[in-house]
Amino acid sequence: MLKFNCSCSLSRRPLVLPSLSPIRASQHSQAHFPLTHISQVTESYHCRCPSIKRWKILCFRHEKSSSDTSNHESIDDNLHEDLRESDFAKPSSPKEDSVLILREAAAAVRGSIDKPWDVPWTLETILQVSLLWMTAFWFVGSWLVPCGADMMGYNKATLTYRGQAFLSLLTDVMEGLAGGAILYHCLSKFHPLPSDWFTFSLKGNWLFDVVVGCLMFPLVNRLSQFNLDLLPILPSTSVSSIEQSIIAKDPVAMAVYAVLLMVCSPVWEELVFRGFLLPSLTRYLPIWGSILVSSVAFALVHRNIYRMLPLIFLGLLMGVIYTRSKNLLPSILLHSLWNCFVFIALMK
Repeated sequence: MLKFNCSCSLSRRPLVLPSLSPIRASQHSQAHFPLTHISQVTESYHCRCPSIKRWKILCFRHEKSSSDTSNHESIDDNLHEDLRESDFAKPSSPKEDSVLILREAAAAVRGSIDKPWDVPWTLETILQVSLLWMTAFWFVGSWLVPCGADMMGYNKATLTYRGQAFLSLLTDVMEGLAGGAILYHCLSKFHPLPSDWFTFSLKGNWLFDVVVGCLMFPLVNRLSQFNLDLLPILPSTSVSSIEQSIIAKDPVAMAVYAVLLMVCSPVWEELVFRGFLLPSLTRYLPIWGSILVSSVAFALVHRNIYRMLPLIFLGLLMGVIYTRSKNLLPSILLHSLWNCFVFIALMK
């Protein structure tokens, strides 16, 4: 009975094999069947299961076509790479190009601005210079020059257009000299100053910055109109001496005012606000904060509420140019060109 049952189990066992994979069937048979019965089992298996032949054929075909599939895979990879390259080489839209250019320009500006000064003095010196300069500005313009003119027999109200122009030029020159003397006296104990202080140089790539600043003049003019629209216009009782000279078309007076506006005022104003105040504030403020505070101070000194916004924006432009170049010449040039722009606008 034992032998019969065993032979029956052997004869029936191959009937289950087609449902299994051939590799597992061969491993199972090698593990449990004696070697004398392997050939019998395989013969009966092939006779009863002709599908195994088809499986061998398929396997054989698969082995032969492996190189073909690898070729297909390599072709697919090449196609994907070509597609990626074509996407990468695909030209971007003008909008994306402009955004990229603006980002690169902003990064370049930030990289060139984020270079602080070495400030050897403290807040006490900053306040001392600022207070002394404002006092000298008020004293020279409101008391010293007018009183000196009266003592010499010149009354401003009775002066001709040319006399008023020369008096204004004298006042501006004396204010500039007083500011320079205050700077020299208060900072003399810190001499020699670091090399990036009060630099005037023709070297450097600052001309492009000045051109960009000039392109902003229409925006400054729009801010002037916006500033006027925000505030009620008070009745003006007097016309400036510059406007009077332009109305009278006095060429000498206009030439004197041109020198005052395009040479004298830009030099001493930039010397104080960009040359001293802005770098000094970087000891306590970030550079952008220093630019903003010095621009607000620059606008307040002009004592004209109707020009606050354009003067603040103009101060920001000149502050950025100065911090990029560490050179006073570009900011002075931009300041002079703006005054020239206003002077020509008044002449129209």
